[in-house]
Amino acid sequence: MPERQSRPAAILCVDGGNSKADLALVAADGRLLAAVHGSSISHQAVTVDRAMANLRASAAEMGRLVGEFEFPIARLGVYALAGADYPSDLRLLRRGIGALELTDEVVILNDTFGAMRAGTTRPWGLVLICGRGINAAAVAPNGRSARFDAVGPFSGDWGGGLAIGYAAHGAAVRARDGRGPKTSLERLIPAHFGLRSPTALTRALYHGQIPEERLSEVAPIAFEAAGTGDAVARSIVDRLADELITMARALLRRLRMTRLDPEVVLAGGVFSTTEPGFYARLESGIRDAAPAARIVRLAAPPVLGPALIGLDRLSPTGAANPRAADALRSALEAWASGRLRP
Repeated sequence: MPERQSRPAAILCVDGGNSKADLALVAADGRLLAAVHGSSISHQAVTVDRAMANLRASAAEMGRLVGEFEFPIARLGVYALAGADYPSDLRLLRRGIGALELTDEVVILNDTFGAMRAGTTRPWGLVLICGRGINAAAVAPNGRSARFDAVGPFSGDWGGGLAIGYAAHGAAVRARDGRGPKTSLERLIPAHFGLRSPTALTRALYHGQIPEERLSEVAPIAFEAAGTGDAVARSIVDRLADELITMARALLRRLRMTRLDPEVVLAGGVFSTTEPGFYARLESGIRDAAPAARIVRLAAPPVLGPALIGLDRLSPTGAANPRAADALRSALEAWASGRLRP
């Protein structure tokens, strides 16, 4: 780990998901001082009191890694958080985090913006999120930003691993009972769960023997089937690509970025697929709206996003020093892979 030093570090960087949180301490010159994996700090996944207790415990653990410390442990805290969706969420989080006095200044953002910055070489760009669900966000060069509510059917969303799972299983059922065309999904999906037919899987889901959430496991099967020429699977994969294209185009137009060269970051577990037809369709559709757009698959740990946002804010130019950003990216990638330990 980089050399130890006393407080204050420049930035406390936090990526908070529903199941865990990653924290990093970063110096003003971009050096990684410490990083830890912590428990969830999501006010939606656990109680607010528990979330704040988890956050303070993780921050204290990280402070101990850099030697003698006291709170506040950094000048600036940048939090990219799942569930930081509406003004009421932000007010709740500001009260809770502010009361901990971990840093002198606090910035709270939706985690989509953290994922975007983790994948871009500049403070602006666009991100498409496709994990269990789907979302997108963008920041323009002038600092204006936009994203979607992304609360599922309530906000008009379709997409993500679970949606693919429902669609693929539905297609398998319809193939079996005669309402739809034949598809290899009829065989592949039940087999994944150790069952012989779509009907057996339907019953297992109905009786709660298999949780509905496990249908998200079907997404890689749908992509694989699409890649082997299954027309039904291809239609599902194409629908997902088209939905992501629609979200990207809407944000590019809202922020007047169609004539620019935005980096479009792909983040989330569904993008672990290597199915070429999906990416070809996605890239073509995005470039129809912004011909100079560049597609980037996120490889760095998401906590890099709030770290770079912090360096952007501290920089007199409004953008992190490229060499410092590259070094920090390498350090956090090494930490996330287990090659660098406190």
